[in-house]
Amino acid sequence: MDEEDPAKPPYDLEERTLEFALDVRRCVGSWAWTRWQWSDIDQLLRSSGSVASNYAEANNSSTKPEFRHRISVCRRESSESRLWVQILGSTTKQAEPKEQLRELFNEADELTRIFATIYRNSKP
Repeated sequence: MDEEDPAKPPYDLEERTLEFALDVRRCVGSWAWTRWQWSDIDQLLRSSGSVASNYAEANNSSTKPEFRHRISVCRRESSESRLWVQILGSTTKQAEPKEQLRELFNEADELTRIFATIYRNSKP
């Protein structure tokens, strides 16, 4: 019998996607942005929230095709989030937000890879 390590919390991708969306919002709310960065921020807010909401929908899917579709949306939205974070990082001159954006980029990249693997492994 395989026992879980009580010191290690269970892996919860739904919680992780929610935390990603919240981290994006915390980052956006913490710094001053230029007027022209706001359209990129709006896109980032939408795509990061979409990752979390579509993963929650995937978990509630009633069919495998529906699950795969939602996972594919998660993959696209996390990849899009990665792009918007990269654009913001490239247009930001301050060091502090750049570090937060680097962390968000890494998380978006990891999520994209995770969703690609889930999609690949859930072939019909």
